[in-house]
Amino acid sequence: MVRKFRLALAQINTTVGDIPGNTARIIEYMNRARDAGADLVAFPELAVTGYPPEDLLFKTSFLEANEAAMKEVVAASQGIAVVVGYVETGPDIANAAAVGHDGRLVDTYRKMYLPNYGVFDEDRYFRRGETCPVYTINGTGVGVSICEDMWYPVGPIAVQREAGAEVIVNINGSPFHAGKQAYREKMIATRAADNELIVAYLNLVGGQDELVFDGSSLVCDPSGEAIARGPAFEEALLVVDLDVESVFRSRLRDPRPRKENPTILREIGEPKRVLVSGFDPSVRPPLGPGDLPEVPGYVEEVYRAMVLGTRDYVRKTGFRRAVIGLSGGIDSALTATVAVDALGAENVAGVGMPSRHSSEGSVNDSRELADNLGIDFWVVPIEPAHAAFEEMLESRFRGTDPNVAEENVQARIRGNVIMTISNKFGWIVLTTGNKSEMAMGYATLYGDMAGGFAVLKDVPKTLVYQLSEWRNRHGDPGNVIPASIIEKPPSAELKPDQTDQDTLPPYEELDPIVKAYVEEDYSLREMEEMGYDPAVVRQVISFVDRNEYKRRQAPPGVKITPRAFGKDRRLPIVNRYRQF
Repeated sequence: MVRKFRLALAQINTTVGDIPGNTARIIEYMNRARDAGADLVAFPELAVTGYPPEDLLFKTSFLEANEAAMKEVVAASQGIAVVVGYVETGPDIANAAAVGHDGRLVDTYRKMYLPNYGVFDEDRYFRRGETCPVYTINGTGVGVSICEDMWYPVGPIAVQREAGAEVIVNINGSPFHAGKQAYREKMIATRAADNELIVAYLNLVGGQDELVFDGSSLVCDPSGEAIARGPAFEEALLVVDLDVESVFRSRLRDPRPRKENPTILREIGEPKRVLVSGFDPSVRPPLGPGDLPEVPGYVEEVYRAMVLGTRDYVRKTGFRRAVIGLSGGIDSALTATVAVDALGAENVAGVGMPSRHSSEGSVNDSRELADNLGIDFWVVPIEPAHAAFEEMLESRFRGTDPNVAEENVQARIRGNVIMTISNKFGWIVLTTGNKSEMAMGYATLYGDMAGGFAVLKDVPKTLVYQLSEWRNRHGDPGNVIPASIIEKPPSAELKPDQTDQDTLPPYEELDPIVKAYVEEDYSLREMEEMGYDPAVVRQVISFVDRNEYKRRQAPPGVKITPRAFGKDRRLPIVNRYRQF
C-alpha cells in the first residue's frame, strides 16, 4: 500500500502576550485539522506566546503561563499529532516546538540557529538546541525545525535526512519585506531538492508592532516543486496529502547525499529517532484539488502588507477608530485609503486643517477623497491659532527674518488639533509621512509626526505613487484617490507657492540614493562611482545623519523594505562620524 501522510499547516494570526487567546485559536485549528483527518498539525514559531515576545521573556509569570498553555494544547491532541511553538523553561529558556500526540507530550525540539541580525535578537534570550530529532508519525519520518534552522544549506535538515526524515516541518515567524516571498520560496525549493525531502514551511500571519508576517506557507516535493501554498496575508488551514514514497524513489536515483562528510553532520547536532505512532493503513477519503494561489506582485504585496499591518496594530492595541489629517496631498490620501481597507469606512475620520497658505483645491480634493471613501470629513481651520501664535511670539521674533520656525508652527498647531480629537474620542492618529521624508527630516516634530502609527513610514515617495495608482485600478471600489491629488506637485503648503522640490531633490533622484545609503550602506565614494550626482549624495548623507534624533521620536510603522528605520537600522543619535 502506498503510504500517504496527511499534513495540516495552521497559518494563524497570534497576538503577543495573549496566551489564552492564542491557545484557544490553536485548539480551534487543531480540531479542524483532526476533522480533516490530518496525521499531524503544525503551528507557527512561538505560537503560544505570540512572536516576537521580546523582553516579556524576562517575566517568570509569562514563562509559566506559556508552559501551562502548551500543556493545555498537548492535552487536547487526542487522535492527532501536534507541533506547536512555545518557550521551554528549565535552567535556561529555549525557542522550542512541543511535539504532542494523543494527549501526551512526546518530545521538545529546540531551535538551533538563533538569528541576531536585522529585527532579530534571539541570542539575547535563548539557549540553542543541540539535537536533530526525527519523529515517526503514522510510520513516516518527520523532522521538525524552527525558522532559521532552514536557511543554512548544511544544517539540521541534513542531519535529520540522514537520520531517516522523509518530511521536514519547519515552523516560522518570518517577517515580511517586499520581494522576500519569491526569494524565500527559491530557498525552500532548494532545500527540498538538495536533501530529497518533502519540505513543509509554515509561517505566521499578522501584524506585530512594525512587523508584518505574510503567511504564504509552502510545501515542496523532493524535486523542489511547489505542491501547496498558503494564501498571502490571510489565516488558513492548509491540508495536503504527501506522497512519502516519492522520497525513497528520488533518493535511489541520486548519489549526492552518500558523498557528504558525516563528521560535518555530527558537528551540527546529534540525531535521534522518536517513535510517536506506527503506520495505520486505514483509508481516508481523498482531499479535493490542492490550492496553489499565485505569489502577489511587488506593489500588491506592499499594499496588502500595509493593510494587514495597520489593521492588526490598531485592533491589537485596543483602538476601534482612526483619525487622519487630510492635506489634499497624496500621502494622506493613500494613508486614508489603506485605513479604510483595513478598518472599514465607518471607523475612519478625516480632518482638514487649512491655513492661510492652503489652496482651495487642497480642501476640495480632501473632501472628494472622503466622499469616495465614505468617511466622515471635518474641516477645522487653524488660522485663529496661527494668528494667536504670531501675536504671542511677536516681541521675541521682532527683527528676525522668517524661517522654518514660522512654517512649522502651522504643522504643530495641526498636531495639537489632531491629537486633541484623538484624546477626546479615543481614536488613534495615523500619521502620513513617507520614508523619503523621514530619511531627510522633512517632517515636523510634534506636528505632522504626532500620532500613534505611521502607515507609510517605510514607503518611499515614488512607491507611494505606484501604490495609489494600483489601488485605484484594483481596489473595491476603484478610483477612490482623485486624479488631481496624484497629479499635483507635492507640497507642505506652509508658505506661498511651496513645493517639496524647494528643499528636496526630485523624488525620482532622491529615492535611489536613500535606498543605497540607508538600506545598503553604500559610502559617498561608492555612490559617486555608481553615477549619482555628488552634490545630491552629499545632501542626502548630511540630512539622513543629522535627523536621527527626529526618527527616534517617530511612531512605529509597517516594515516594507529590507531595512527599515527603527529595529532594522540602529544608529546612535550622538554620533560625530562624518564622510566629508
